Amino acid sequence: MPNITAPSGDTLPRYNIFLGYSYFNAHGQVEPFNLPYTSIPAGGIVSGAYFFTHHVGAEASFVLHHGTGDNGSNNDGFDSLSVGPIVRFPVQNFTPFVHALFGAGAIVGPNNDGAQFEHEPWTWGPAYTVGGGLDYDTPLWGRRISVRVIQADFRYSHADFGTPYTGSIPDFQTAFLGGTVGLKGVDLSAGVVIHPSGESWKAVMTYGCEVTVPTGPIYPGDIVTITGTAGQMNPKKDANYTWSAQGFPVSGTSDVVSVNTQALAPGTYTVRGHVSQGNKPYEMADCTTQFTIRNFDPPTVSCSANPSNVNPGESSTITANGVSPQNRPLHYSYSATAGTVSGNTSTATLATDGAAPGSTITVTCDVVDDRRQTASQTASVMIAAPAPPPPAATASSLCSISFSRDARRPTRVDNEAKACLDDIALSVQRDPQSKLAVVGNAADGENMGDHKAAERAVNEKAYLVGEKGIDASRISVYTGTDDARSATTTLIPAGASFDSSGLNAVDEGSVRPTPREPLPAARHRRK
Repeated sequence: MPNITAPSGDTLPRYNIFLGYSYFNAHGQVEPFNLPYTSIPAGGIVSGAYFFTHHVGAEASFVLHHGTGDNGSNNDGFDSLSVGPIVRFPVQNFTPFVHALFGAGAIVGPNNDGAQFEHEPWTWGPAYTVGGGLDYDTPLWGRRISVRVIQADFRYSHADFGTPYTGSIPDFQTAFLGGTVGLKGVDLSAGVVIHPSGESWKAVMTYGCEVTVPTGPIYPGDIVTITGTAGQMNPKKDANYTWSAQGFPVSGTSDVVSVNTQALAPGTYTVRGHVSQGNKPYEMADCTTQFTIRNFDPPTVSCSANPSNVNPGESSTITANGVSPQNRPLHYSYSATAGTVSGNTSTATLATDGAAPGSTITVTCDVVDDRRQTASQTASVMIAAPAPPPPAATASSLCSISFSRDARRPTRVDNEAKACLDDIALSVQRDPQSKLAVVGNAADGENMGDHKAAERAVNEKAYLVGEKGIDASRISVYTGTDDARSATTTLIPAGASFDSSGLNAVDEGSVRPTPREPLPAARHRRK
């Protein structure tokens, strides 16, 4: 805000004469007799001041404080004559002031009249005064009379009454006691201030200026409005306004001027204003104010991909959301680590042709404003990898059947083999595309071993087909070279291979399966 002082009226008087009542609250005592002084309610004050400038002047003051003794003589008295500087601070109809005065003071007393001794005589000594007050300006006598509402001063004076009396009190009749005193106290006064001369200090014109628009941050291109406020102007004269600045032109002839910041770089600038109503010093005033141009805040951007997971060759939509804090125009661009991106608005399309399956494409979204300030953000697009091929099917061995328990029928599938055959049937039923390879074997030296081996394989197949309902085309039978009366079974899933090297395929047309009927009951001879 502009700093404007408003003195009372258009002028400030050069001369002041103050006439008033004074009350002195005295403190002190004559030493070495410890005779105290009391307050003096009856007093008067007269002072005169001359001001060299609007605020600073010199003042002379004379104060009378005469107390009244018990027998009617004056006692407990203090008078002073002092001079010093005075400073005033006029505001509207009031004029506060402060002063510091130095001079001499005359002290008498204290009030101890009686038959035995007299008070001390009037004695001069150094004195000083520090204080201030408040005047209220009135329209009386052409604004030449003011009322001093209050004046409060601290006064101090020292007096030496001579060699202290050392005789007995009864012998002391007319001589003074002597001794010293340091008298101090607060002096309160009030009265009338007269300005006897029409000679006055003209009120100095004041001028303050400030940026009124915009009220927030200033950016290049904004129009800055500066308003000047003048005080203590003569309403009968026209005012002339001029403006200037360092580094750029400013023109205006009123109390308001506008500055176009379009060509100004970010920084702080000072504007000076001048107002005048004449050529005299008090008829003109100056002001200064500053404004700071901020650089535009850079834009921000977010970047997303939809979908973010695609199959090779599929496309994804890239969306960029750019924001300029000062609403500057934005331009969009895109780049990608693989594939191609097309589009220059807030949306673009990522084509994934040529991108490796299982890889991740990083797409960068860029925005730039008209001040070449940029922002970037990225989004990721995953290229799906093809499903791995199923593991290669492999043949697996199932349980084996032993044919060693029935010597009379060494190729027959007995009841003990059924548990193994039932498990084999379940395995082949679980995988309808699978097949079985049954290999029959014979022990070394076994009579007609090759034929028995073939019968064992055929009998197992007969059980699986006849008892378990397995399609006969799914079962191949062979003879092997293992040294055992057994039959082994291999499960062959679809796509798996069975190694039949060293095996001989059984000619099922020449080898018939052995029925599973039980042996006939034995006959007993009669004796």
